[in-house]
Amino acid sequence: MGHQFSLAHLTVLQLTPPEMVRIAARTGYDFVSLRMTAITPSERTYPLMHDKKMMQETKALLADTGVKVLDIELARLGPENEPEDYQAFLEAGAELNARHVITQLPDPDRLRAEERLARLCDMAKPLGLTIDLEFPSWTETPNLDEATRILKNIDRDNAGLLIDTLHFDRSRSGLEDLKAVPREWFNFMHLCDAGKEIPDSIEGLIHTARSERFFPGEGGIDLRAILDCMPTVPYSLEIPNDLLMAKLGPEEYSRRAIRAAEHYLNGADTGLLNQSMSA
Repeated sequence: MGHQFSLAHLTVLQLTPPEMVRIAARTGYDFVSLRMTAITPSERTYPLMHDKKMMQETKALLADTGVKVLDIELARLGPENEPEDYQAFLEAGAELNARHVITQLPDPDRLRAEERLARLCDMAKPLGLTIDLEFPSWTETPNLDEATRILKNIDRDNAGLLIDTLHFDRSRSGLEDLKAVPREWFNFMHLCDAGKEIPDSIEGLIHTARSERFFPGEGGIDLRAILDCMPTVPYSLEIPNDLLMAKLGPEEYSRRAIRAAEHYLNGADTGLLNQSMSA
């Protein structure tokens, strides 16, 4: 069986969910990963839990194309967010037959964050969803150690750990620690590359994460070392790059992203791939 890939919404955030499904089908993805809540005040949002027309159009396209929904995002449990705020969001994920929910804990109160995460897991379980904790390095869950500690404390069988190769690298988390993570916590991962130098400011970290990621094998992250510590899981290609997207457009960009990921995972030279694509 070959690798499975999902087109992550942050890669093509200008696209609506129906547009994403069409492009994913045309460019060879197995899944899409849909962002239904806003992370910044200025970004476009696609709240399928409230937009019934778009929900029905998305479901029809999923059925027609065979593309599936890998995950939905983002349930951010900050100081002001209760798990119950995400009930309609979770139900929309279940309606889409999604498998996983990306979650972050930007809350300095560790006990409150853990209690809320446990409740979110309990809400998601009857809907057939896992809750997968992500650890961006600039948040209150800044690294692998803190994320694994939280998951051990809440002890929920539908809780998972989302490894984003950029966040893993930027958090300076350890490979030996990654090897020690229970295998059942890994449901999928975000695969991307980036420049070797780690920005020394939060603004720089966020800029790279949202606007300047690279295709696998084109940056300075030791992706092989990270992948060698993990089981084979579906790869969600979260690779936003503003400059290359402006040059190529979303469909060609999505096509090059999956081809580059396939070549990298199969041990090929992505530089040669890019030369052939640009010829």
